[in-house]
This record gives sequence, C-alpha cells and structure tokens, in this order.
Amino acid sequence: MSSAEFIAEDRAPEGARPPSRLRQLAAASIGNAVEWYDWYAYSFLAVYFAEQVFPESAGNSLVPLLSTFAVFAVGFFMRPVGGLLMGAFADRRGRRAALTLTILLMGGGSLLVALTPTYAATGVLAPFVLVLARLVQGLSVGGEFAASTTFLVESAGPGRRGLFSSFQYVSTTVGQLLASGIAALLAALLTEQQMGAWGWRVAFLVGALLSLLGLWIRRGAQETLPEAPDSSREGPIPHAQGGSAGQRAGARPGLFEALRRHPRESLLICGITAGGTIAYYTWTTYLPTYAQVNAGFDKADSLTVGTLSLVFFALLQPLGGLLSDRIGRKPLLLGFSLGFAVLAVPLLHLVTDAFVSLLLVQCAGMVLLTGYTAIAAAVNAEVFPARVRAAGIGFPYSLTVALFGGTAPYVGTWFKEAGHADLFPWYVAALCLVSFLVYLTLPETARQKLAK
Repeated sequence: MSSAEFIAEDRAPEGARPPSRLRQLAAASIGNAVEWYDWYAYSFLAVYFAEQVFPESAGNSLVPLLSTFAVFAVGFFMRPVGGLLMGAFADRRGRRAALTLTILLMGGGSLLVALTPTYAATGVLAPFVLVLARLVQGLSVGGEFAASTTFLVESAGPGRRGLFSSFQYVSTTVGQLLASGIAALLAALLTEQQMGAWGWRVAFLVGALLSLLGLWIRRGAQETLPEAPDSSREGPIPHAQGGSAGQRAGARPGLFEALRRHPRESLLICGITAGGTIAYYTWTTYLPTYAQVNAGFDKADSLTVGTLSLVFFALLQPLGGLLSDRIGRKPLLLGFSLGFAVLAVPLLHLVTDAFVSLLLVQCAGMVLLTGYTAIAAAVNAEVFPARVRAAGIGFPYSLTVALFGGTAPYVGTWFKEAGHADLFPWYVAALCLVSFLVYLTLPETARQKLAK
C-alpha cells in the first residue's frame, strides 16, 4: 500500500473538520522550541545570576556558580518524573491538554526565575525560589517529549511519521540556538555590571512571553487521542486506532499501567535511547568543552563551531525523517549506532586545536547522529499502543536521558581528572554498541499502522 493510501486512511471521519497538518506541526514544533529556549537559557546565563542568588563561600568564588549548576542538575533529574506524570496526563486527558499544561509550566518557571529575589535582599528565600522554578521546568520538559512525540506522530499518518518526527529535534535545536543568541545579544548590548544586576532577567521574561505565543498556537491544535474529553469539540485526527471511544475509553489508564503491562517495551525504550542520548549530548553540548580541555581549543572558537554545527544539524533532520519514510527506520538506526560504535574513538582523537578539525569532527558526528534524532519520536511512538503511548515513552526515555545523556559532560570531565581522558570515547562507543544490538531486534515499523 502506498504512503498516499495510508494518509488517506488517516483522514478525519466523515463530518469532522479536516485536520491542518501544518497547524499540528507548528503547534508541536514552535511550542517545543519555546520549551527548550527556556531550558537552555538557564545554563547560558547562570554565570551572570549565580552570585545574585547564592552567597560566596569564604575564599572560594566558584561556590555560587557550582551551586547554580547543582540546581540545573536537580531540574534534569525531575525530567523522569515529568515524563511519567505528564505522559499519564496525556493518555488520560489528551495530547493537546498535556501540551498546553507543559508550556504553561515552562512559562511559569521562566517567569519565576526572572522574578527570583537576590540573596542579599531575602536570604535563603532566593535559592529556594530558584530551586522551585527549576523543578517546575524539569517537570515540564520531561513531559514535553512524551506529549509532543505522541502528538507529532499521531498527527502525521504512517506515510509521513518520519518527517513529522524529525521536527522534534529541529525545534529543540532552534530553541537552543535562540537561547544562545539572545544571551549573546544581551551580553553585547549591556555591560557586565548591567547583565549581573538585571540583564539576565530579560532573557527569562522573553521566555515567559514566548510561552504565551506557544500556548496560543497549541490551543488551536486538534486532539489526536479520540477518546480525550475535549476531542469531540475540535474533531480528532484519527489514525490506526480502531474501535469506538465507548469501547476503548472505559477506565482510563493508571499512572503505572505502561510499566506494569508493557515492561519489555519500557526496557526497549531505554535500549533505543541509551546510545542516542550519549551521542547527542556529547556532540551537541560537550564537544566544545572536550576540545578545550583535551586539545587546548580556543573557547570563543569552540562556541562558534558549536553554533555552526547546530545549524547544520537542524537542516539535516527533515532529510533523515523523509529518508526513513522511504527506506525504513532500521537502516538509519543501525547506521547511526554502528557508525558511532566504530568511529566515536577515532573521531574524538582527531580533535585538535585547529578550527577546521573540530568543525569537521562535529559535523561528521551530526550526520551519523541524524540516523537516531530524526526518527527517535517515530520509533518510540511505534513501540506502544495509543492507550499508554505518552506515559510509556515519557518515563523510560527521560530516565535514560538523565542517566546517560545529562551526565555525559560530567563523565567526560571525571575521566579527564582521573587521568584517563582516552576512556570517554570508548564509553560513548560502548553505549552505541548496546543500542546497535537493541536495534537489531526491532521490527520494521515505517509502513505499519500505529498500534491500537
């Protein structure tokens, strides 16, 4: 059956308003970009507000910055909780309701960061407010992947699931670039003293305002879960989820139903994600620092290389998604994982203090990485049935990212401090090899209907 026939089967039922695929794509992508702008703005601006919120320890000026990044880590480990809670909410109340809630939480968290008082004015209340804001943001971003993944893939139809899936990482990268760009613009326009006093707050206020834009776009989206409480008002985007709402709504899924009834699939998500997340965070986040620490690369140049490679990476994603819709998911996953298992060590050893060397290494890794990132949303969504799809993806995915992706910079730095910097590339290669073995066991799902 052709992809056009698949899409035709996925159209709204007779009498329902035809869905706007572009509006659905915008609702997920723009909202996701705003989410990640808010998330990354914290790390880019921490150096400016650290001393405002945390007092310096006697004789150690690094204490405020270290404390600020400790709060960053706390937010990171809230992501599995968000994946579980927001995923279950998406399965019970609908994808659109969950997307609306996640962007409200992220916008509220950004506003709270912007309004965080200084330690000098309020004492311990200042770090308490910052921790609370970061917990809210961690909850939000953990739930965002679960909700937007299911929403994107369910909006697309089997013939375009790979293409729609690719916009998960397109929008994530756009959010990251927007955060770094606004932080750089503020730093260029304001003095160091102004940035420390109030300039950093502007970026978070911008994030809160952008969240309102994302909220407006998402409220106009159409529900993709037919039995959701509000699906009848907008008209669902049905796909391969047979059966009437009355037959399937019944008792709504419990919080741990996905883990209880689908333990194999939950472990599968962990195996699918492990290699992908370590490669992603190594190549998009840690590589500039790796080059500085291990090859003496210039700090400013490493940030320039990182920005250029992220733009290149964003442009690659739709191409990878389209390719997977033509040839299947497995060839891309196997190419990604085997490529990193074999090439991670030599690629990282090729990094020198030359601008071109880092640019080529980072872009080469981005090409391989696209085999995972462009289709991760589709592959994950194709593992679980609709009833528990969001929660089934959200918790194991976010937990694996927290364990292996979020810790990549710390593990790399630890190896360096222990005198074994050469072991980090092998660590990346080993996790990618584990995922390669998992991918070998996966059935090809590109041309199959989504599970009911």
